[in-house]
Amino acid sequence: MHRPSFDEIYMELAQNLAHKSHCVKIKVGSVLTKDTRIVSLGYNGPPAGTHNCDEEWPEVGCPRDSKGSCSLALHAEQNAILYASKNGVPIEGCTIYVTLSPCLPCARIIYTMGIKKVIYLNSYAEYKGIGTDEGVDFLRRFGVQVEKFKKPEQLVSIA
Repeated sequence: MHRPSFDEIYMELAQNLAHKSHCVKIKVGSVLTKDTRIVSLGYNGPPAGTHNCDEEWPEVGCPRDSKGSCSLALHAEQNAILYASKNGVPIEGCTIYVTLSPCLPCARIIYTMGIKKVIYLNSYAEYKGIGTDEGVDFLRRFGVQVEKFKKPEQLVSIA
């Protein structure tokens, strides 16, 4: 019998959290950990108490900004980091598991908060149809360890 690693457990949890998202474009989940313990969880969506995109704009999703990105939602990484920060949970030295590699703005936040490692499932660049994962490049350039998750057969990608 296969005994799952913490990486497998946390990535599977991130995938399950992604199902909570109300985004009609893509569902992303994240798990923030420290020393094999969960620190915070997140998924993409608008700030709590505002609206749900799949209810307000079920056919097309929320309005887009000038770059074609969601103009209202927080990314999964942002939600996990903000929740931990809001509740006084130390983030420095944490690892974050995310179902989509961080965009450049999220990478800046991850670096600034002192997160030491990022493990992602799918490529943001592939999803957006751009040439490179700018967020991953940024993080690696400034010494954050970044790994693409090597998924076992039992995990299925939802992004």
